[in-house]
Amino acid sequence: MTAPSAGEPSRPFVVLGVGGGIAAYKACDVLRRLTESGHDVRVVPTRAALRFVGAATFEALSGQPVHTGVFTDVPQVPHVRLGKAADLVVVAPATADLLAKAAHGMADDLLTNTLLTTRAPVLLVPAMHTEMWEHPATRDNVALLRARGVVVTEPASGRLTGTDSGKGRLPEPAEIVELARLLLARKDALPQDLRGRRVVVSAGGTREPLDPVRFIGNRSSGRQGYALARVAAQRGAAVTLVAANTAALDAPAGVDVVPVGAAADLRDAVLAAAKDADAVVMAAAVADFRPASPAEYKIKKTGGAPAAVELAQNADVLVELVAGRRDDQVIVGFAAETGDAVSDVLSHARVKLARKGCDLLVVNAVGNGLAFEVDDNSGWLLFADGAERQLRHGPKTLLATEVWDAVAGLLRARSLTDRGQ
Repeated sequence: MTAPSAGEPSRPFVVLGVGGGIAAYKACDVLRRLTESGHDVRVVPTRAALRFVGAATFEALSGQPVHTGVFTDVPQVPHVRLGKAADLVVVAPATADLLAKAAHGMADDLLTNTLLTTRAPVLLVPAMHTEMWEHPATRDNVALLRARGVVVTEPASGRLTGTDSGKGRLPEPAEIVELARLLLARKDALPQDLRGRRVVVSAGGTREPLDPVRFIGNRSSGRQGYALARVAAQRGAAVTLVAANTAALDAPAGVDVVPVGAAADLRDAVLAAAKDADAVVMAAAVADFRPASPAEYKIKKTGGAPAAVELAQNADVLVELVAGRRDDQVIVGFAAETGDAVSDVLSHARVKLARKGCDLLVVNAVGNGLAFEVDDNSGWLLFADGAERQLRHGPKTLLATEVWDAVAGLLRARSLTDRGQ
């Protein structure tokens, strides 16, 4: 750990633990992303991890020494100092063995000692074969760790060691770093208040064909919707993500992704998934209009400009969801707004909330580098009962967790009402 110079702001100090699994090589990318985004990182691998990635690699990327045991630099008491100094501890990959040791308080190396001494948020990112992840012993260890406030992520599905595929793959480094940034911003663990719930999230921007080559679209990248899906999955929900034109984004771990293109496709997918959902969050930018008669062939520029394009109105998916919802279902809309000569952003949003009839409306001011195609976000949360809350500026996962805080509160209240309490 390097002390900041006088007058220099302190950087968040992250301990990056690395377990002894084949996915240890991805920890190098996690380390690079953390350091490049302004974090001071100390890598603490297990002895087995160093059989996959050498200490020199971690030292070169972090600028910090790498040790595995508690008998190096003994006067500095590293097995206590690192955990006490950390703002966050991330372990990626966390093997079945590491999960077991963490759950039962074993401390036979520097990493497990650090896990015992830290009082900072802890993010464990499992990676192992499907059979190991699904074994009752591992599931019990994960449940115990989560009950103590440790964030144990759901693993991704995909190619594992050799020719095997299934659940147990390490999430992509970008996703791990997003979750790390979220925990640093929250300064506490993610609650498991969505466990047992089914939620639907829409993301991205729809594209309405003009001809086989061109389309009418918008600037939504899908990042905010993906952040909502990612956070919901890590809070325990079963998540269906209806994703419009988001091929550039990696699927969030533990999320069922349904790819769609045009607004009509998104409508069909969302309405189908919403039937048994506890909550639906419409974060996608859905086109209001589409070309009424898309050209069968590419429109040529020879012969001058084409005739004016006639537009037809798309269905309002949010209004349909509200009209068909159950009493215990929570519906959340999004509004990307700009002020104009008539009114400001919030005034436009309040009118939209009244018109749509949803339970919550997330409002983003857009333009001049805000909301679209950026990593961070902010805005307001408007409630159907007239309450309003400003959302903190920060990673899109931070906005996502504040939205889920509100959704979880409404779901709890409706559950109590249903039970007559």
